[in-house]
Amino acid sequence: MTQMTWYNEPFTWNQQVESISVNAGAKTDFWQKTHYNFIRDNGNFYYQEIKGNFTVEVKIIGDYQALYDQAGLMIRENENTWLKCGIEYVGGVQNVSAVVTRDYSDWSVVPLSKQLVALWLRVQRRLETLEVQYSLDAENYQMLRLAYLTHAETVQVGIMCASPQGEGFSVVFENFKITQP
Repeated sequence: MTQMTWYNEPFTWNQQVESISVNAGAKTDFWQKTHYNFIRDNGNFYYQEIKGNFTVEVKIIGDYQALYDQAGLMIRENENTWLKCGIEYVGGVQNVSAVVTRDYSDWSVVPLSKQLVALWLRVQRRLETLEVQYSLDAENYQMLRLAYLTHAETVQVGIMCASPQGEGFSVVFENFKITQP
């Protein structure tokens, strides 16, 4: 795995060859302005800088506990331009979630009919566009979102987790990989 860097390093984490275990920090989130002008940029994000087009993939296994507990992938230019996607826990239900932020955050969710042990994510960047896909079985992927993000040539790409309302939770990211054409 290429050298990665923490933005808001969590107190507890461990990296193995094929997995990264993290305890998401308490009262952490990534969000900009939308919804009562709420701003938060203190979630846990482990990334590397990638230039040009890429595909990033990961398997996520989370022990979601509190409202808005979340884990997944993040593609980030800066605190005002980013995408995060993955599982977000709302009302006792796991939701496949995507937030695109370009000065203001938006949010889209797909509630899952049953609790998952794991979710597989794939994000593909083509120029300024990101396509978010998810799978419940590591084989059949479906598109969650196609979004414009940025013209910046280099972005930060990695795993993220946050516990906005809670005291943190444990999550394991497996088989994280970035490939380029």
